[in-house]
Amino acid sequence: MPTKTIVIYKLAAFLLSLMFISSCKNQAIMFKTKRNYPFEDVSKLPDTREYKISVNDELTIQINPNKGAVLFESLEQISGKGINTTVDFDGMIKLPILGRIHIANLTVREAELLMEDLLKTFYVDPYVTLKIQNKRVILFSGAAGNARVIPLQYENMNLLEVLAIAGGIPQTGKAHRIKLIRGDLKNPQIFLIDLSRIENLKKSDLIVQGDDIIYIDFRNDYAQNLLNRIGPTIGLINLGITTFFFINLLN
Repeated sequence: MPTKTIVIYKLAAFLLSLMFISSCKNQAIMFKTKRNYPFEDVSKLPDTREYKISVNDELTIQINPNKGAVLFESLEQISGKGINTTVDFDGMIKLPILGRIHIANLTVREAELLMEDLLKTFYVDPYVTLKIQNKRVILFSGAAGNARVIPLQYENMNLLEVLAIAGGIPQTGKAHRIKLIRGDLKNPQIFLIDLSRIENLKKSDLIVQGDDIIYIDFRNDYAQNLLNRIGPTIGLINLGITTFFFINLLN
């Protein structure tokens, strides 16, 4: 076999080996942790925890006098009309009559009681109902391009309900490695949850909170990653070899 041909084959083999090594590592995997990463203890999480209002929360507030008696008298009020407002960067909202009041870091009930107390000057037995419209969790379900923002439709939704809304754990996901990221992202709490066994079912009753991040680890498909990454290179190598032999034939 000619020396040039041997050199080309060796070069092709080297490039294929290099591509194989680089293909074994999936660059799309997020939130990696070391083997002995110190996860938080899931058993220490409270069964319930009231959400605290935070900056950029979108609120709907209804205010009625006489302890809300009008709610039973007017179908128009029951339909859910109210005042829509957003919590500003300083934790305050602006309301008619009351002006600007600070409600960040209060629970929904604490905010309702605060406004009822302030409104006593203007109404007889004021009745306030407050609803957070944009409370949600972010779910990365272990499948490429399948991240979702899931609204929390009511209080105390648990992990199993959120997973059900997302369609469950995909075929590529790892049921024994579900990461729950909670709190300030500069110093978050990170929990590892295993739902692969029936005896761990009680962990699925974990109450999720607004702004939680749920990440399902997924299996690395080495064969598919290899084909995706080396396909174009193989094509170029074949083109180069074909061109080389064609030139030799012409000579």
